[in-house]
Amino acid sequence: MSSLVTVEAVEAARKALVDVVRVTPMEPSRPLSTTVRGPVWLKCENLQRAGSFKVRGAYLRISRLTPQERERGVVAASAGNHAQGVALAASLLGTRATVFMPVGAPLPKAAATRAYGATVQFAGESVDESLLAAQEFAEQTGAVFIHPFDHEDVIAGQGTVGLEILEQCPDVRTIITGVGGGGLISGIAVAAKAANPAIKVIGVQAEGAAAVPASLRAGAPQRVPGRTIADGIAVGRPGDLTFAHLQTLVDDVVTVSDEDITRAMVLLLERGKLVVEAAGAVGVAALLAGAVADVPTPAVVVLSGGNIDPLLMVRVIERGLVAAGRYLRFTVRCPDRPGQLAALLALIAREGANVDDVVHRRHDPRLRLGEVEVDLSVETRGAEHSDVLITTLRSAGYEITFDR
Repeated sequence: MSSLVTVEAVEAARKALVDVVRVTPMEPSRPLSTTVRGPVWLKCENLQRAGSFKVRGAYLRISRLTPQERERGVVAASAGNHAQGVALAASLLGTRATVFMPVGAPLPKAAATRAYGATVQFAGESVDESLLAAQEFAEQTGAVFIHPFDHEDVIAGQGTVGLEILEQCPDVRTIITGVGGGGLISGIAVAAKAANPAIKVIGVQAEGAAAVPASLRAGAPQRVPGRTIADGIAVGRPGDLTFAHLQTLVDDVVTVSDEDITRAMVLLLERGKLVVEAAGAVGVAALLAGAVADVPTPAVVVLSGGNIDPLLMVRVIERGLVAAGRYLRFTVRCPDRPGQLAALLALIAREGANVDDVVHRRHDPRLRLGEVEVDLSVETRGAEHSDVLITTLRSAGYEITFDR
């Protein structure tokens, strides 16, 4: 088994990162506290420099390179957050950085990486393919490859999040965080278990890209391809070093759906006033969805990043509202006669719902003679209100099909 990172290494990382990273705030969450019936705090790494926890491990790793290694430059691969962390760290430490990103990486993340001074190259359709391109570049040029998670310095740097949690919430009993390759949860688990072995450390993955549960079942790292809205944790295989930590120190790893994630993002935006990317919101999603069976409190959920494309945020908000039952898209089939559309809209208005969009169709060959279809997008106050609206429309004789 790979040797585990020690808490002494994490404490040394904390000293090396003084005046480099922010001690991010811890915010209480009333909705989550109500859900689990005990205090829940949010560790806001979405407010960290470069928008995520990644700068912690990246800076520590690069700071420990020899002058000769720094002269050769560094190279990394990332969907966005590790890219920005490496770019910022390299600029602070005076070395060149080249970052490989998947072809579909969010453009704002690529632009931010360039703004920190790195050269960005696009390669492959996934982070795993970008990793191969970055490693090939390192072999060809002599640049030092900065792994996004599977290195002791990276794990130690990320573990400083755990030390801050222990200082900000000394009586913490559960820590929940997202898992991609496993660097963050490995470092947090080292710090937490050294302080109190009874602290539960729970990891969360998107069910569409869940390599860690499969790896734990198999007893060795497994490659599991997948797709999810949470691109920041869509890693096909945990690292060998991080897997040793996951297997030894982490109590459980659960999964959540993309619908759960979007619902969590909307909650954080609406109730917490916090912009959190999909990968950063999976811990909140796990609590909302009841994916964690036992949550001793106080509990701390790590919001690991806040780097999200504004256009994606618009789509996420709509999807989250749909998942929460607050935004309905449905089709009404009704007789084609004067005043029918007005009557339909008036009935919706009387039920207190707001029509966002309407499309009236009468020439679809699937329609019977004398019928029309009306496609509606409607805002409601929640799932219960949506059910009342649909029941009322059906009771009035309207034929409805819809996709929540």
